[in-house]
Amino acid sequence: MNGGPESGFAEVDRASLSYEVVGNGEPLVLIHAGIADRRMWDGQLGAFAERPRVIRYDMRGCGRSDTSEGAPFSYHDDLRGSLGIERASFVGFSIGAKTVIDFALNQPWRARALVLVCPSVSGFEAEDDPPDELEELVKADEAGDLERVSELEVRIWVDGPYRGPERVDPAVRDLVREMNLIALQNEAALGEERPADPPAVERLAEIQAAVLVVAGELDRPEVNARRSAGEKHRASAEGRGGRDRPRAQHGETGGVQPGRARVLGRGGDLGRPRRPASSRPGRPARARGQSLCGSGARSTLRRAPWLCSRGP
Repeated sequence: MNGGPESGFAEVDRASLSYEVVGNGEPLVLIHAGIADRRMWDGQLGAFAERPRVIRYDMRGCGRSDTSEGAPFSYHDDLRGSLGIERASFVGFSIGAKTVIDFALNQPWRARALVLVCPSVSGFEAEDDPPDELEELVKADEAGDLERVSELEVRIWVDGPYRGPERVDPAVRDLVREMNLIALQNEAALGEERPADPPAVERLAEIQAAVLVVAGELDRPEVNARRSAGEKHRASAEGRGGRDRPRAQHGETGGVQPGRARVLGRGGDLGRPRRPASSRPGRPARARGQSLCGSGARSTLRRAPWLCSRGP
């Protein structure tokens, strides 16, 4: 994919992934969260496109992408085979970050730099209490009320535990609800995801690219409390990345809102990342742990980190 702005569909492993490209220069790939699609980056696209060539796509089952019913798949294999990119920098949000990590571990020569926003980590087990909305969410899922399921997941991942819906930009809530509903409606066609083997949680110290980790200060407790995966990365990450904690909840930390482009840009040019202040000697980068369970399956029950090791 070279040249000017373009959009289309990339065929990979019995799926058709919708993508678009803006700008020129070194490629920067944006990978959305499991409750979203590529539209979550609308507010950032202009700012990012001023320098690199920005590529964003809908993961299978999300947005405009399509998939063959029941076909087994791997998100990081989709990334490896679909976009025709030899080497790039990557920004991944939640499951998108998990995809980036798995990709960088399996194809290290193709990852120049990583920005991991509220990252999931394949193989990381969550052991935290469920949100208050879980019981109602399960009932709505069993009743087939996907609109209600989507609204409840917006409460969990966008509103968060510290504020009500009235304190959140309604445009943000509406967009996430709409994007998530598409994923919920398409999940029946998704086959079983092939897990990373070995999982990333056992290999974080092998990441060779520069890394910037972003975590929301208002994110759910079980998200920001999970530091053990990042501790394994501490020794090798020192001097190659940093972390940032904007005052934001999970669903608005890395995308949807235009102002987040400034946060993601603090790592400097993604091709030659500068070291943020938080990565000075003695304060190395560390992943914030399991934000949304690792496998990426988007079923309401399968993606609840309080029930299994998977998440949205």
